[in-house]
Amino acid sequence: MKITGFTSLSTVHDWGRPVGDVNGVITGGVTEVGVLLLHTDAGLTGVGLGAHGDIGRVFPAIEGEDPRAVIALYDRMLAHVFKTGHAGATFGTIGAVDMALWDLKAKMADEPLWRTLGARDRFVPAYASGLDIALGDEELLALYERYADHGFTSAKLKGGLDAETDIARLKGVSDVLRRNTPRPALMLDANEAWNRKQAVRYVSEVEAQVPLTWIEEPVRRWDAEGHAVVGRSVKASIATGENLVGLEQYGPLLAANAVDVVQAGMIWGITHFLRVSAVAHARDLPVSPVGYNGNPVAHAAAAVPNHLTTEVQDLAFPVGLAVDQTIADGGIVLGDSPGLGITVDLDAIAALDETPGWRLPAGPHVRPERAGLRLVPGQ
Repeated sequence: MKITGFTSLSTVHDWGRPVGDVNGVITGGVTEVGVLLLHTDAGLTGVGLGAHGDIGRVFPAIEGEDPRAVIALYDRMLAHVFKTGHAGATFGTIGAVDMALWDLKAKMADEPLWRTLGARDRFVPAYASGLDIALGDEELLALYERYADHGFTSAKLKGGLDAETDIARLKGVSDVLRRNTPRPALMLDANEAWNRKQAVRYVSEVEAQVPLTWIEEPVRRWDAEGHAVVGRSVKASIATGENLVGLEQYGPLLAANAVDVVQAGMIWGITHFLRVSAVAHARDLPVSPVGYNGNPVAHAAAAVPNHLTTEVQDLAFPVGLAVDQTIADGGIVLGDSPGLGITVDLDAIAALDETPGWRLPAGPHVRPERAGLRLVPGQ
């Protein structure tokens, strides 16, 4: 079997609510979802999710290759862009291709990817995460009531602008989840909004009233010393890593003992997650995949020994995508469909109107001018 070509598609996810974080909000609640189809001479098609704007640059590294050589092809893609680097959009493209390759490999074996990767159990523990900073109190609680209906006992809220507001919201969500457990796990995601001292003051204020399981990205993603300083100063674990692209970027954080929960962004693919998990496991650290609707990396999470929990950002899937998994009992129940279990409805995607979401000039992808420079929270 040889890889012969690709098709690039774009669908949307309608969240039914504003979504965002401390950096910005998409008020319309509609975001783009890239869909990459890898074609073969045997008629099988692999599906990968995520933005892949650099596919023209990356595809020559795998064209004509046997898709079963997934690991070797991943390194081949990295080598192909060696001179100009693999960060950002290029790494996202490699991640989408990597998902499609793993999808093909499992489809050739006629089994779900979690089986191909050696998982024993199809259940993947997860936590609820609503990208919820723009929601009012009633909307917030209604959202987490729906998560509670699916058995969730842990939740991560977006925050970082006002401690009193975050405390009240965390307490409210805790009350909702308490119908499933006497002690819900609560996490707060600051999305790199603070400097070191701000982070320590803010988290200490929150922890005086709410026990936090972890604080996520309290300072800039590359600030290993800063994460270590915050970690030594607060009770909560430090979670970070979703925006790191390649193992080399984890090195300073791990060397500084600056991270307690090692995260990997789902958009970076299956192989990246597996490698990050192995590095974390060597240090007795848990790993947690973050973000991206459709939960494709859940297949890999089921197969690693140090998986802690996976982020579930919504209970529905993008337009035109059917995903063989169920959200139940506070986690993801993976199905038996071959590969990633993702079926693409080309007609439904073709009927979509162009709706900008992440491409808007302002949004969660744009760092505010005063981030890390606020003397008073909420400035």
